[in-house]
Amino acid sequence: MARLQLHFPENQFYYSTQLTVRVTDINGANHLGNDSMISMISEARARFLFEFGIRETAGNGTGIIVTDLATTYKAEAHARDQLLFEVGVMDFNKYGGDITFRITRPADNALVAMAKSGFVFFDYKIGKVVAMPEDFREKFSRVNWLD
Repeated sequence: MARLQLHFPENQFYYSTQLTVRVTDINGANHLGNDSMISMISEARARFLFEFGIRETAGNGTGIIVTDLATTYKAEAHARDQLLFEVGVMDFNKYGGDITFRITRPADNALVAMAKSGFVFFDYKIGKVVAMPEDFREKFSRVNWLD
């Protein structure tokens, strides 16, 4: 039994994108490798941010950095599988929050994985965590806030 349980509210998903499992994503056990899943999660995150007009590093030197990643695997994925990445945000605080992912295989409706990636805003010019910009916060009005 998995030690980690990830559950996300349905209303917090804002974006979805499909990615194809490549032959080079397959590990020695003949399924999608953990390292490749992390790369696919990163790609889905980048597409999500781009869709909402958010640059991972803005011209003023402020950017988003990933602080942690938790992933639970529910089913195997194989070469040429189409995977749907639903992406959301939740648990905002003064400095950042969580980007969430539900990864499914639409061909058979299988839940492949769930993931949650913590992030903060970081000013690369001064080398410090900074408060979440107001324009970012305003894009996601349904997101819950943690104190």
